[in-house]
Amino acid sequence: MKTKIIAVAGPTASGKTDLAVEIARLVDGEVISNDSMQIYRGMEIGTAAPTMEERRGIPHHMVGVCDPNEEFSCADYSERAREIIDDISSRGKVPVFCGGTGLYLDSVLTLSDLSESEKDTAVRDRLTQYAESHGNKALHDRLRSVDPDAAEAIHMNNVRRVVRALEIYETTGITKTEWDRRSKERELPYDVSMAIIEFADRDLLYSRIDRRVHLMMETGLLCEVKNLFENGLLSRGKPAFQAIGYKEFIPYLEGVASLEECIDEVQTASRRYAKRQLTWFRRYDNAVRLLRDCGGEVRSIEALAREFLEKSGFVR
Repeated sequence: MKTKIIAVAGPTASGKTDLAVEIARLVDGEVISNDSMQIYRGMEIGTAAPTMEERRGIPHHMVGVCDPNEEFSCADYSERAREIIDDISSRGKVPVFCGGTGLYLDSVLTLSDLSESEKDTAVRDRLTQYAESHGNKALHDRLRSVDPDAAEAIHMNNVRRVVRALEIYETTGITKTEWDRRSKERELPYDVSMAIIEFADRDLLYSRIDRRVHLMMETGLLCEVKNLFENGLLSRGKPAFQAIGYKEFIPYLEGVASLEECIDEVQTASRRYAKRQLTWFRRYDNAVRLLRDCGGEVRSIEALAREFLEKSGFVR
């Protein structure tokens, strides 16, 4: 019998954490974060890692599990997350995934053929050096020429993921998009019920993103950024450099841009990221899609949770 799993997905600032916690409360579950940056300690504010208050007593996993100078791959995440699934299930609880990194979620919920054997350090180093010599856009253009769908889903500044997609193609002769398609056709190792938060009014989502950035500033984001910067953890190639809400402040810390300009850049980058997330999550055919807004009003988390459980027919 397959292990039952719930996954809550959606764009940044849509209310995923609140919904996952409410669903976990209703089904006696525990939350597993699938946010690629919430795994790092010292980046809680900028990654919107759930506070103890937001967790409402529900155990959370894969939040703050390594230092910002540690490399933590998608394969690392998949291996550890599956161990956590087994642990949660063995205690009679329901694993509830929550996060906006679709790649990490896919790595757990599908039987991917992209194992460690397809990794080639020499190819990866060569591609990374190419980006450093010719620029991120040039590397991204190479990906677009062989795998336009992957290029559309991966931002050019996310060099690690661009490199990985090209590495897959160069070492296997098959694009990452094709690997993903083949994986979806195989039988899933789990019985997955998925909720995806969407917005009828995109401007409402963007206003929520803008407000959250200002809230992050009020709760100490700049101090968090300064700490990483002063400890050399915000340089190109470091994991923290990939996260939105950190590298955008480097011009301010170097005295070449105003704080307001950098805040605007964080908001712009976050809105662009939300667009990419919405595109990614369209791929899930059997998900329950929950509109967060109705008639210009934001629906309550409790209403969304009830709708999800009713429409998914989830039974423990």
